[in-house]
Amino acid sequence: IEPTPDLTYDVTTDFTTCDAFALRQASSGGVAQNPDAEIDGLLVSNAWSDIVPVELTSFNALVKNNGVSLNWITATELNNSGFEVERKSGNTSWSKLAFIDGHGTTTSPNKYSYFDGNLSSGKYSYRLKQIDFDGSYVYSKVVETNIDLPSKFELTQNYPNPFNPNTVIAYSLPKAGHVTLKVYNALGQEVSTLVNGMVEAGNHDIKFNASGFSSGIYYYRLEADGLIAMKKMMLLK
Repeated sequence: IEPTPDLTYDVTTDFTTCDAFALRQASSGGVAQNPDAEIDGLLVSNAWSDIVPVELTSFNALVKNNGVSLNWITATELNNSGFEVERKSGNTSWSKLAFIDGHGTTTSPNKYSYFDGNLSSGKYSYRLKQIDFDGSYVYSKVVETNIDLPSKFELTQNYPNPFNPNTVIAYSLPKAGHVTLKVYNALGQEVSTLVNGMVEAGNHDIKFNASGFSSGIYYYRLEADGLIAMKKMMLLK
């Protein structure tokens, strides 16, 4: 449906086809008048339904922490209510994951992101459904990515190390199972339990905050499916 303009100018003869047009400064009696015009948008199409109100300059997917990070950028937006994030895997149909609010009408670039976490191994496809305030919509291109499960049980060195007071501990699980991740002081006394429960297969990381601990050497111990790994870290305040 053709939108109703805020301002119209009627000509003597209406025409169905316009091959060209010109915008000129108005004048009266040979004296130039101050230009007074506001153009909300210049739209060229054979049908109003073909008009795409949002200029999407990029849309990509990055595998991260056993999930997929989606990022997209718009150059301009016109009456943009927002974006539905949709996912498809294997032979499944498209499903809605989330709705991200748009910026309405703007000529400034805007960045958007969404993280789809806790995924199993396999191929995933994503697309955006951009929706106007009047309910009309258009789909973005489809981006695809693969998630591969780690092949072995592994505990990596925390980073940063030495640290104060935060550090990140990462580990990999080839299959799901009960996991415990605990921190011990130099005397072998347990001072913190970071993980204690069922964890899906994949790559995981967890932040350890040692703001309540004294400087010194600490150990972190990972146990899963009968396998044990331990590493040393240093807290310097």
